[in-house]
Amino acid sequence: MSDELPILNRVYDVYKVLDNLNEKLPKHKRYSLGASTEQTTLSLLEHLLMAKHAPKAHKATCLIRAQAQLETLRFKLRLYLELKLANGTRLMQLQAQLQEIGRMLGGWLKSVT
Repeated sequence: MSDELPILNRVYDVYKVLDNLNEKLPKHKRYSLGASTEQTTLSLLEHLLMAKHAPKAHKATCLIRAQAQLETLRFKLRLYLELKLANGTRLMQLQAQLQEIGRMLGGWLKSVT
């Protein structure tokens, strides 16, 4: 993974943390909010990979979709915090990682438009 784009590595790391958090969720939340959050993260990763390999004319579309997935992921993590489903400190660290991913994504989008 060391030769991957840094943004891909960051999203991959976020997914690993989310997977660990979801193991500790109550069963009814694990299969609803937890599974949905993991799916959103994987979708974000998928759109970033598509942008990486897309021709320049199509990169912006993939990146805009990735931005939408990132924003959705932020809302879902806010739910984790408000419903007290996980450690607040760990969630704040995840939010900071998502903020960094957002900056990287914004810079990438600016460079292709």
